[in-house]
Amino acid sequence: MNVVSMTHQTFTPKVPFGGLPIVSATGRGVIATDRDGLGMATVLVRKDRTTVLSQRVRDLFDIDLPKGPRHVSEGDVAFAGTGPEAWLAMRERGGNSFAASLRDSLGNLASVADQSDGYAVLRLTGPKLLDTFAKIIPIDVHPRAFRSGEVASTVAAHIGVTLWRLNDSGEGSPVFEVALFRSLAASFWHALSEAAAEFGFLVADSSGRDR
Repeated sequence: MNVVSMTHQTFTPKVPFGGLPIVSATGRGVIATDRDGLGMATVLVRKDRTTVLSQRVRDLFDIDLPKGPRHVSEGDVAFAGTGPEAWLAMRERGGNSFAASLRDSLGNLASVADQSDGYAVLRLTGPKLLDTFAKIIPIDVHPRAFRSGEVASTVAAHIGVTLWRLNDSGEGSPVFEVALFRSLAASFWHALSEAAAEFGFLVADSSGRDR
């Protein structure tokens, strides 16, 4: 009998937007930062448990769960309303352990699913970001229609995305974060970089410095 020996392979997670090509004019019209490393989890409330869940989240994170499509944060934790009694929870550098801790804390009140390896998130800013979005996103993201803290589920170049607006940068540029399925990161990047190319498209590290 022949015995086939199989070696164990170690898989290294791939940074979703790492090493993707950029074709760009000079300038700093749009600046992108990969938010890889976020702990992410979907939270769906169990029947008739909304009030108790809200109190539990308030006790744990000093956050009032948003009612509707809003993004709220306190410290390194944020919740974005993505549907009726449904949220995307995030923690800075939380990794997969964030969902596990949420499940322990909220498990009898909500269904919690780890999305840390399922989603990719980009933080986008720059003076030409809204002009870039106008090319690929079919909703109005002007501040008169889409204010800080608001959330929308839409498409970007035919790719399903969830985006939320943060406070403007110190220079007055809008700041958004865009979440999408990790498997579609390269396609989204291609559409975004092409739309931003004429304005100047740069990639920054987590501290905001150009790479």
